[in-house]
Amino acid sequence: MADEHDRLKKAVSSKKIPVVTLDNKWHKIWTMIEKPSEVKKLEEKLNELLRKQGKLNSENKDIKKLKKKMMDEIVVLMDSDEPDNDKKVEENKRLIEECNQKLEKNEEEVGDIPKEIDEYNRDIMDITAALIYDVMHTNEKEIDRLADWIAGIRVELKKNVVRKQEMEIQNGVMYSYMHDVFGAEVADLMDMKYNPMEKILKLKAIKEENKKAEEKKAAEADK
Repeated sequence: MADEHDRLKKAVSSKKIPVVTLDNKWHKIWTMIEKPSEVKKLEEKLNELLRKQGKLNSENKDIKKLKKKMMDEIVVLMDSDEPDNDKKVEENKRLIEECNQKLEKNEEEVGDIPKEIDEYNRDIMDITAALIYDVMHTNEKEIDRLADWIAGIRVELKKNVVRKQEMEIQNGVMYSYMHDVFGAEVADLMDMKYNPMEKILKLKAIKEENKKAEEKKAAEADK
C-alpha cells in the first residue's frame, strides 16, 4: 500500500489544489469517515496561518487607505495659502512615513506565510488523498462481496419461491382429495392455516393476469 501512496502523492504534487479548510467538499469527507488526529493538528496550524494572513492583509488595506488620504490632503494643502499649512503638511508626511514603516513591517511578517500555507495544505491533502484511497479500496472489496451475496440470495430466493409454491400446490391437491373423499368435516381436521385451494386459485389468477399482460405487450409491440 505504501507504493500506491507514493505514486498517488507524486501524481497530485504538481496539481493546484484549493485551501482544504476553505473547501466545503473537504469538510464533507469527515462527516463520513473519522478525521485523524494528525490532520486535526495540521488543520489548526493552517487555520492559524490563514487568520494571521487575513489580519495582516486587512491591516495593509486600511493603512494604504489612510496613506492615500494623507497624500491627497498634502496636495490640497500645498495649493492653499492658509496659515499652518506647512505644519500640517509635515504632520501628514510624518504619518505617511509611519504608514510606510508599518506596511514594510507587515510585509516582512507576511513573508513566507503563503509558502507555509501551501506546505501545510499539501501535507493535509497528502494524508487526505491516501486515506480516501484506502477507504475507497476497502469499500470496493466490500461492495464486491455484498454484490456476490446479493446475487446468491436472489438465486436462493427464486429457489425458495418455487419450492414454496410447489408445497402449496401439494397441500391444495391433498386437501382437495381429503375433502372429496371424506367431506369438509374431516378435511378441516387437517388444521390448515389457510385454505390451500384458495391459494391455488389465487396463484392461477396471478399467472393468468401475467400471461394476458405479456400477450398485450407483445401485441402492442407488433403494431
